[in-house]
Amino acid sequence: MDFKPVKIGGYKDHIHILCVLSRKVALMKFIEEVKSHSSIWIKTKGAKYQKFYWQRGYGSFSVNPTEIDIVEKYIENQAEHHKSKTFQEEYLAFLKKYKIEYDERYLWD
Repeated sequence: MDFKPVKIGGYKDHIHILCVLSRKVALMKFIEEVKSHSSIWIKTKGAKYQKFYWQRGYGSFSVNPTEIDIVEKYIENQAEHHKSKTFQEEYLAFLKKYKIEYDERYLWD
């Protein structure tokens, strides 16, 4: 889809995809394809995954090119990050730190 992956990783309840965006394909279409294809794939991995589904939303953030290595290390160290903070706690702190308006009713469905 003309997106160039830099680093992909995650933890128990979320993933991170650091990539160079396409100039030809909307981010929303990329996310739709990732969710669709990965859902189909995970359901082939056994009965315990048959009810797997992605939540409807997603977060998207730009990264200063000079800080890509910081984000790569962050993605690599998800298990360590989440020993002290849940994904939800970390995400809310990020939104507050950068003064991003949100309605929590729509974050976790």
